Parts: sequence; C-alpha cells; structure tokens
Amino acid sequence: MSGHSKWSTIKRKKGANDAKRGKLFAKLIKGIEVAAKNGGTDPSANASLYQAISKAKSSSVPNDNIERALKRIDGNADSGEIFELTYEGYGPFGVALLINCLTDNKNRTSSDVRATLTKNNGSMGNPGSVNYLFERKAIFQFDTFDDELIEMGINNNCLEIQEDKNSLTFEYDPKDFKLIYEIFNSSPYTPSNAEVAYIPSSSINLNADQFTKITKLIESLEELDDVQDVYANFDIEEKELESLLSE
Repeated sequence: MSGHSKWSTIKRKKGANDAKRGKLFAKLIKGIEVAAKNGGTDPSANASLYQAISKAKSSSVPNDNIERALKRIDGNADSGEIFELTYEGYGPFGVALLINCLTDNKNRTSSDVRATLTKNNGSMGNPGSVNYLFERKAIFQFDTFDDELIEMGINNNCLEIQEDKNSLTFEYDPKDFKLIYEIFNSSPYTPSNAEVAYIPSSSINLNADQFTKITKLIESLEELDDVQDVYANFDIEEKELESLLSE
C-alpha cells in the first residue's frame, strides 16, 4: 500500500480531537467553495465540485455545512480571489512530497511551507523536481476485505487493487470518479475514503522510526491553514505499521 493510502488509514484509525476535526472540516469546505466558484454550484456539471463534496462526505462533514458553503458561493460569487498552488519538496530519507494549497496570499503560504519543511529536516524543491513521481488517480478505500468487493472492483475496470489484511484500496482513472463513486455507494459497500489523489509510481521503504519522523512532517504541514493535501512516496511493512498503531 502506498504511503498516501497508509497515512489515510492511520488518520482514520487514530481519529482526531475536536480541534483537528474542526480544522479538517474547514479545509474541506474551503475546497468545496473554491471548486464551486471556479465551475459553478451544480456538482452534476462540475467534476471538481463533485469530487470535493464526495471527499468531504467521506470525512463525515455534515450535509448542512456543505449546503451552506454552496449557498455562500451562490450569493457571493465575487468574493476574494483564492489561488490553487502545488509545492514540491523533500522530506527526510529522500521522501518526495507534493503539497497542495488554497490561499489568498501566495507569499505567506510559500513562507509557511518552506519553514515547516526546514524545521522537520526537509527542503523545498524546484517545480518539476518530484511531480513526475506521482500519478493522479481516483482512490476508493474500504476498511474491510471481501471477495465480492474485489470482484466488484475488477468488474468495474479498476486499474489496480491494493490488498491488506483488513482493507482494500481500488485505483481508477480520475475521469471515472463520479461513476465509480455512485456504483460503490449504491452497493452494500461504502468506501471509508473516496478522493482523487496523487499516487506515487514508486515508493521508498521506511522503518518504524523513519516512518514516525516523516509522518510528523506531514502532520505539521497539514496543520497549516492553507495546506489542503500532502502526498508522499513512502511505504512501510504492514507488521511495523500494526505495531505503531497498537502503541
């Protein structure tokens, strides 16, 4: 399982306190508002908005919050400009990072990201330095292992299936996100996470100590108000991951 998938699994299993959950909800709502502002408030005609709403629902953002966000955009389409930025960088142990941001102040965001990387033994990269190591894919994760679910994924032309003892992750072409999302949600199987993400084409294997350090960096980046998503090309053996989760 790629670092992104494992990190998503860990965050769900560890849960989040109210403050972190509130911050996550705010970021997801911000993503919805930007997608709606750029492409309209009808998710059936705006693929980016559909994906943003689906991602928010996977994280249990209440429907009322989502509807209020869409109404705000409908009533205030001329609100301040928000920039979508992607920074490339490196963490310790040569781990490549893609850092997606939404901001109204490019200088502030660049400074915050750079300072966080430096503080955690990372560094900012040049444009194009790590982007080629990732592919954009539609991701559907399930906290269960079931042969019928695997068959459903195969029958719907998944690109890849990642299997673990108690979970399954399916990868699809991003353009098929809406179709596959609706297929899974009309079945007995509901994904614990559904999003379009950047998945590494190859990964760096880390031990438990290295994994702890790189996830500390990712958590620090995710705590920045302007950072929406962080993608990394690391991996860890399942036994070591289970040991960390049991601590």
